[in-house]
Order: sequence, then structure tokens, then C-alpha cells
Amino acid sequence: MNTLRSLLPIATLALLPALSSCGDVPQEPAPLSEDALAAVTADAGAPTNELASEVDDLFTREGLGETRALVVMQNGKLAAERYAPGYGPDTRFVSWSMAKTVTAVMIGMLVADGRLRLDERAPVELWHRPGDARGEITLRQLLQMRSGLRHTEAGDPPYESSEVRMLFLDGRDDMARWAEEQPLEAEPGAKFEYSSNTSVILADIAARALTDSEDPEIRRRAVADFLEARLFAPLGMTSMVPEFDASGTLIGGSLIHGTARDWARLGEFLRRKGTGPGGEQLVPSRWVEQMVTPSPRSPQYGFQTWLNRPLDDPEEEHPLFPDRAPASLFSLIGHMGQYVIVSPQQRLTVVRLGHSNTEERIAMLQQLADVIELYPVR
Repeated sequence: MNTLRSLLPIATLALLPALSSCGDVPQEPAPLSEDALAAVTADAGAPTNELASEVDDLFTREGLGETRALVVMQNGKLAAERYAPGYGPDTRFVSWSMAKTVTAVMIGMLVADGRLRLDERAPVELWHRPGDARGEITLRQLLQMRSGLRHTEAGDPPYESSEVRMLFLDGRDDMARWAEEQPLEAEPGAKFEYSSNTSVILADIAARALTDSEDPEIRRRAVADFLEARLFAPLGMTSMVPEFDASGTLIGGSLIHGTARDWARLGEFLRRKGTGPGGEQLVPSRWVEQMVTPSPRSPQYGFQTWLNRPLDDPEEEHPLFPDRAPASLFSLIGHMGQYVIVSPQQRLTVVRLGHSNTEERIAMLQQLADVIELYPVR
């Protein structure tokens, strides 16, 4: 018995390596790289190492696509910022569909100025001929993507897509005219159908509210000057470059370029319900509230803006993550994984710009949710 007792400690020591390899003993996390730690500021508003680790995963984990820029603003202060090699604070990134939310803000300013009416028939001359049912489409319905106009956002093959045809094929020289010529496929207001072409119609309506001219250069300048004077300059968004078609219409559904910092400035402006950095009200707060109110036909969509609300059909893929963040969260979302995510209850704006395919984007979005969950809901 004495011999057995003397052997027990030796046997226990021999088992320790095996026990530790079973996963019962917590493993020390790998040390964070200099790039990971350098991304987080002194005003992080979250545990530094945890935030640095989650941000690092966005740039380094397999299966998420390519994150090229990330900016996190918390309570109005820069919390984290990082860029992939070849990109930086001065790089202009294409908006893709994030431009739609800029278009909605511009329409809101024109409504506030009394130049447009939200619930009156949309001022599209082509639709106001006798007997044309399109004349019943309202500005609100256009903003909420429920015009009823015939549309296929993504076609297979791609040239069957209404968006592709408008941007690159038979509609490219006068995009608004091409979009406005489409017939109805549903009663105005009856159903939600995401449509980049609808956003170009809104941009055309804005141009016609600002000038009577058909001259492309005058139309282009009227809209560019309006955006600069009323939105970009007051917010300090000095990098913004909007694109126009040959007829002078803003390509308001997909083509505005700007730095990650400037996209963050726009997100912060919306988080503050339309106020500039000095407290000036650039668009009425009630307009921003309407932008983030679910439409009657799509709980996940407001005025050209995506919402973090549960879907009516739980089998449908959600564009955000209602199970992981407040329902008040909303987002600008662009093709291939461009995001400006705003969470008012967390005083948070997160910008992610890059390139992810459909499968990668789903995984990347959950990684973004990991970043957002580090911040408490107030």
C-alpha cells in the first residue's frame, strides 16, 4: 500500500499533458499583432483587446472576403480605424447601393423646402397622361420601393436584370427615362420590390425640383451644388464625388464615391437625426425618423434605408441581424459588402467597406455583429 501511495503523484504528473490537450484547460489566446492593437484608439468605448481582436478578425479570418476599410465611431468619437494594404484614409470607395440613402436625404431636404410633396402624385410628367395608372404612384411609395413598376434587380443571365440594362445597356444614356418608361406589374403601393432604378427616378425628380433645364450640365450642376451646399460641406464630407449619366441625372441608386471617414460622417449625421456636428438641423428630425420607420410592405425597409427588424417570413435571409442588435439599428448597404451601420441605442456607427461574395458576406456580417455586441445598449 505504501508503494502504491508513492506512485500516485507520479502517475498524476504523467497524465497532465494529456489532460491539458483535451481542451479542459483554457488555452492562452494568441498575442494580438501591432496592426490589431494600432487600430483601436484611447476612446474605444469597449475593452481594447476585445475590440482589437474582433476588428482583426474582419481583416484576417478566412471566409469573410476582403475588408478594405473599417471605421468605428462611438458617442461621436473615433473608436477604431483600420485599412487593408493599398487603402487608407484618403481612398475613395464606391458606394454602390449606399447611395440610395443619400438620395433619400436629398429628397427629404426638398420636401422640407416645400419643393416636393411626400404623399402627392410623383411629379413624373410621363405618368400624367390621361388613363395612365402610373400617375397614382406617390413619392412615399417610390422611397419605400413599392411603386409597382416592372423590375428585376438581379437577372440570370445578368443582361436580363433591369438594373444592368439601365446602368450599362439600352438605358445608360438617360437612365431615369428608361426607368420611368417601365409599365406597372402591380398596383402602386401593393408590394415591396427592391429597385435601383427607382432610386434613379427619385434623383431625376430631385433634379427637376431644382431646375427646369433639360441641359445635362445644368442638371448635373444643380444637384451637385445642392448636395455640396446642403449636406457634404456642412458635414465636412470633402471627398464625396457623385456620378451622373449623360442626361445629367445623378446615379442615385449606386454611384457616389467617398472615403470611409466621410461615410462615417454620414452615419453619425443620421444617428443624430439630421443634425450637423455643430448642432445645425440639416434635414428635419422627423424625416430621419420616417427613413427608419418600416414601410407597410417591408418591415426591413424604410425610406431607401435597411432596418434591423424581424421579417414576416423567418425563412427569408435577413440583410442585417435582428437577433443580435437593437431593432432601432439601421444601415446603408451596398453591393459586395459595403455597410454603414448605425445603432442609436449604442451611440454607434460602424463602416465596413470591401469585397465579399454572397456566402462570405453572410459570415462577415456576423463578424460585424461581434464588433457591435461589444457596446452596451442604452
